[in-house]
Amino acid sequence: MVLTGRTPRRIAGIAPAVDQPSTSLTLGRSLTPSCLGPNEHLAGSPDERAELAHLLAVRRATAALGQAHPHIAFSLLHWVVEAWQDEGAREVFRQGAALLADRYRELGLSRMLPIDRVWVGVRSTRPDAFGGFHHPNQGYRHVQLASVITRYGRLSDPRWASPELVALDLLRSYAHDCLHWGSFREYRLRGGQVVRSRYGINCVDAEGRTYSARDGDGASSTRNLGIIMEGATDREARSIAAAVADLLGIAERIEPDDRLAFRDTTGQLEAVDFDRVEPGVATDFHQALAGYECGVGMRYQCFLTDTGGTAANTLHALILSAMISGDLSCLTDWLDQRHGPEAFRRRFRSPVYTGPDPGKQVSP
Repeated sequence: MVLTGRTPRRIAGIAPAVDQPSTSLTLGRSLTPSCLGPNEHLAGSPDERAELAHLLAVRRATAALGQAHPHIAFSLLHWVVEAWQDEGAREVFRQGAALLADRYRELGLSRMLPIDRVWVGVRSTRPDAFGGFHHPNQGYRHVQLASVITRYGRLSDPRWASPELVALDLLRSYAHDCLHWGSFREYRLRGGQVVRSRYGINCVDAEGRTYSARDGDGASSTRNLGIIMEGATDREARSIAAAVADLLGIAERIEPDDRLAFRDTTGQLEAVDFDRVEPGVATDFHQALAGYECGVGMRYQCFLTDTGGTAANTLHALILSAMISGDLSCLTDWLDQRHGPEAFRRRFRSPVYTGPDPGKQVSP
């Protein structure tokens, strides 16, 4: 769908920084009339579902997504991309948007995160502010049904050292949050409050305990479903960024100071990348990059290798499809065939969790 000239609903706390509409960006559709994402479900009686719909609609119409970043000016994704003067950066995002739409359709997600629900931090009044995928306290906000991200680089400096990397990092963030947005969710009322009782392949019991326990300190692999879903989401997003980088030959044009970020964005990090952190304004960003890779990326890769073996890519695709649909039957059958009956339950269920197992059928 081509979005044309519509002024998006303004979200309190964030003013557009670039006052121009989109004319040619092909991405997601607008929200459904019920203000629900494509795979969101409301549980309970008809009255409870009506109350849930009302509460979510209010939160999604009035969310103050910029409160955590008062020093950053935000704009909408399509305004940001359309304002780019660098044709190479624009081509990165155009190619990436087409590629991710095709790939996610294969996984069962036919609609992308609407671009009028994606806010991009474009500049900051703080001289030390460094944006990008690893900027703190950003990402997808499921209650608000919106995404908050920042452009890569020094946000106080309007100049870009590597415009194509800025676009590639933004593509990764958008591809990442498209999967968060499109994954299965179930909401319930508890004590008059909205509670997310299911997300993807994970569940929460009545006491708020998740299906799987946290990994131990220093774990090299993972049995935590939250880490697994986050790892699967980012592996897919980085694969899309890597494919675009290869298609357009971006690697040879990346400046030396940005090569670590490029390897991160395209999923090519190695252990030697974390031997030391360069001094300067990007230090906190690089430390966050290393922490994310060690805590999510590497653990997920070890999980795929340990559990999937030579069929790791098949396991990865099954996880993503189950996350999107909420139907775990193909995933659990695959695990049972390779690791014995009830492999999912034996590998992931925490002993303190008291709720139901994620079912083979999605909630009505």
